[in-house]
Amino acid sequence: MVKVEDENEATARVEAALYSAGRPLKIEELIRASGTESRAKTYNILDNIMKKSKSAFKAIEIATLPDGSYVFQLKPEYSSTIKKYASKPVLPKATLKTLSYLAYMQPISSKQLLETRGSGVYSHLKELRQLDFICHQNVGRLRIFTTTEKFQKYFGIQGDVENLKERLFSKIRKTATQTKSNSESQVIPKIN
Repeated sequence: MVKVEDENEATARVEAALYSAGRPLKIEELIRASGTESRAKTYNILDNIMKKSKSAFKAIEIATLPDGSYVFQLKPEYSSTIKKYASKPVLPKATLKTLSYLAYMQPISSKQLLETRGSGVYSHLKELRQLDFICHQNVGRLRIFTTTEKFQKYFGIQGDVENLKERLFSKIRKTATQTKSNSESQVIPKIN
């Protein structure tokens, strides 16, 4: 790798890496992207980019995640506003259903997840672990799954698990009420 001496070029490289990755990047990846071969210089570049983005952008940010990685993302408070414009969901529907079930029922065993979500749950769990949205503890031969701090930050969830469960339950009730009222208002005429 060619060492980059120009700070503007190194900054452009870090910005490009964060923008194009579409996922969190660890500092080691950003050091390679910057071409500086220096942890201190890369942290300085990141700090400058984060300061500039706070003043330049209202809806997007560069966030530091609990595991120390960095991500260029939409601020959580805007995610529901623009979801209809998103070209590709973060997770496939089936994986998202597994994640929501796990989040609501946590702590939950792999056996319970398998019984509820079927054998495809194993690939969902693998994907969710790779994204660091879930973690597990071994209890005997069972794995007990819970969501992580990264999951909460990524989806803009604040507070404890009970608060999360109440928010999920209220959304389910609201959706069910809307669906019921919509089906009641659709009267099918009788054909004689």
